[in-house]
Amino acid sequence: QVQLVETGGGLVQVGGSLRLSCAASGRSFSSWVMGWFRQRPGKVREFVAGISMSGSKTRYADSVKGRFTISRDNAKNTVYLQMNSLKTEDAAVYYCAADNLGITIRSDYSSYNYWGQGTQVTVSS
Repeated sequence: QVQLVETGGGLVQVGGSLRLSCAASGRSFSSWVMGWFRQRPGKVREFVAGISMSGSKTRYADSVKGRFTISRDNAKNTVYLQMNSLKTEDAAVYYCAADNLGITIRSDYSSYNYWGQGTQVTVSS
C-alpha cells in the first residue's frame, strides 16, 4: 500500500516562498516518477512539476518555470516543491502523485496511480 502525505502548505504573501514536502511509504520510492499537481477552485487538476526516479530530470509547467523547483531525496522517501515568487494565481490545493509504472515524466494526471490528500496554499495580495 502506497501512502503519500503532503505538508508545508499555508498562507503566504505575494512574492513569498513556501516549501511543500511529500513523504511516501513503500519500498520502491526510488522507482517512481513523482509529480506535483494543483487544483484551483472550479478548475481541473493541472500538472505543476515532475521529477524522474533518480532526480536527474525535471519537468515544469510553463506557468511555474523559474519560480518552482522540484527535488527528491530517495533516502528519505520524500519529494519537495520549493515555490518562490508566489503569485495569487498559484493559490490552490497542491497534490503529490506517484507514477509507479512509467519511466518518463508525464503531465497528464491519469498517468499517476497514487495521490496524497492535498495541502492548501493560499497567497494573499
